[in-house]
Amino acid sequence: MHILLNPGPVNVSPRVRAALGGPDICHREPEYFDVQDAVRAQLPIVFGAPPSEYTSVLLTGSGTAMVEAMIASAVPPGGRLLVVRNGVYGQRIGQMAAAHAVACDTLAAPLVERPDPGAVDRALARTRYDALAIVHHETTTGLLNDLAPIAAVARARRVRLLVDAVSSLGGERFDCPSWAPDAVACTANKCVQGLPGISFALVRREFMETMRAYPERSVYLHLPRHHLDQERRSTPFTPAVQIVRAMQAAVEELAEETVAARIARYARAAAIVREGLEALGLTLLLPPTLRSNTLTTIKLPFGVAYSTLHDALKREGFVIYAGQGAFADVCFRVANMGHVEEADFRRFVDAVGACVG
Repeated sequence: MHILLNPGPVNVSPRVRAALGGPDICHREPEYFDVQDAVRAQLPIVFGAPPSEYTSVLLTGSGTAMVEAMIASAVPPGGRLLVVRNGVYGQRIGQMAAAHAVACDTLAAPLVERPDPGAVDRALARTRYDALAIVHHETTTGLLNDLAPIAAVARARRVRLLVDAVSSLGGERFDCPSWAPDAVACTANKCVQGLPGISFALVRREFMETMRAYPERSVYLHLPRHHLDQERRSTPFTPAVQIVRAMQAAVEELAEETVAARIARYARAAAIVREGLEALGLTLLLPPTLRSNTLTTIKLPFGVAYSTLHDALKREGFVIYAGQGAFADVCFRVANMGHVEEADFRRFVDAVGACVG
């Protein structure tokens, strides 16, 4: 088995994998709805979103599907969205808005810098916006955006805050009570350590009710439709039943480990990778203050092509990830999400040393 050092899909535990081996069940039967109910009830609790204020909704599809569903569902008729962009995934949100005919403006920041909250505030002051969308962790570079001041600006300007937390929730601090986001999109197959195919969102209950009156810009990617049926122990379409069952096991594992302990475990893994690669003479793209807990972007050594490094490391049992966007030809990325032991990260550093030494 390869150690996956890409930012999802991730290596999962034997317990999560075993959950796939249960009996086949129909998605219209109580046996499935018991699983669906259990997962949905646990999600706000695990992530510290007060259940009295937040509800959860599942969607069969990748994290990108949930982000698109959030964007398509969260803007009122005639409304306008502001997207804060400092990476490929912020850019993608703008593309989603355009695809669903949501009026949208973009506030761009450099790829290796955090957005300026003052600039966000000034943009919100110039035009009447209904929602502000931002990516928490830009896996383009491994940069973690500082949500606290952005959330404060959104509250002060009374605009809805939509967060792409696909690669951060479960691996980074996320203060729902303090930041009070209106909708947070995530997936099972990154820091939650589930399998690909199921995504979810945490949504403020009053906002979910408000969205019911918004345009249905998509048949499948309309969050209120999924939520209403799930609240009734139903589902509008066929979900990935077995993957939801694996997600239940993953969420149970996360609850047992606790999010705080997982964050600490990921931090130890990141330190092993970063300190080890720097000791080999490799250069990390971002300064420590900007780095996420779960992904590191490293400059390729002079004269070493990504494909050569990737193939050599894969032969040693490790899968790395190419650079993205402007860094596609000059960097590679290493994620430390998933069910991976610290000894594996040490072996990885040794393998890189053998490849570039």
